[in-house]
Amino acid sequence: MKSNQIVLLDGGIGQEIYKRAGSPESKTLWSLQIMRDNPDIVVGVHKDFINAGSKVLSLNNYAATPSRLERVGMRDSFDEIHSLSIQLLNTAISESKYTRSDLSIAGCLPPLIASYTAEDRRGNKELFDEYILLIEQQIDDVDLFLVETMSSIKEIIVVTDALDHFGLGKYVSLTLDDDYPNLLRSGENLVDAIKLLEMKSADAILLNCSCPETISSALTKFKNIDIPFGAYANGFSSVKDLKFGKSVNVLEARNDLGPDEYLKFVMDWISKGARIIGGCCEIGPKHINRVSDQLHLNGYTTMKLRL
Repeated sequence: MKSNQIVLLDGGIGQEIYKRAGSPESKTLWSLQIMRDNPDIVVGVHKDFINAGSKVLSLNNYAATPSRLERVGMRDSFDEIHSLSIQLLNTAISESKYTRSDLSIAGCLPPLIASYTAEDRRGNKELFDEYILLIEQQIDDVDLFLVETMSSIKEIIVVTDALDHFGLGKYVSLTLDDDYPNLLRSGENLVDAIKLLEMKSADAILLNCSCPETISSALTKFKNIDIPFGAYANGFSSVKDLKFGKSVNVLEARNDLGPDEYLKFVMDWISKGARIIGGCCEIGPKHINRVSDQLHLNGYTTMKLRL
């Protein structure tokens, strides 16, 4: 990747859907249910991120792991939900100002039971098998897989082993303790996670779903690595209220992180060497559009991920 090239991801799809659907607090796994009830909302969110300048697009299937679906009695909907997620994204691309060849579609490999909760109850083989199912379900429809919100060394080992099983690229994103930027949310050291991913020949290491201040601090640990790296922060005031089994509707958005404020963080990350940029929860199309416009004004080329 050249120094003037930036891979531009999309933003917080689920939260944007949640807002446009009128904050459906009573819905279980609302971001998935809305694909059935109001597919036009999902298409609209994807399309707005595309037209804002995103070059790498995520499917709306972050919550569609077998474990999470099983917990709410929706395990039989696994195939349908994943099929809907790709169908609606493809519809959005066809209705946007770009063509499919301009963009990359990223399959999602999220935490299996909940965000910010380290998997410590199940063995590696059980987790590995679940990631294999997720990869097999998406592999024919995506250009790459984005591993998101990994909070422990154990998760990193298992998911990268699953990707290696298929010979796939490893784009792995970690989430950090917002009070201690040098630690994963499990309490394990960020530097140890970086060393592990270097040893596993990761294609890129990212930081996501942590506050932007945390990410700015943590990126100082990336100075001496040769692997491409990047970041996409969330816009929550805090995630401490998000307990196991709860939805992100219990969290509050910051009121000091509009598009201009987010851009300042992004430019700081780029100055530290980040070359893959986007947004997570509460970072919407306007944020991405502001970033895209400024990058182009500054002479950068925004691009998809080339495998």
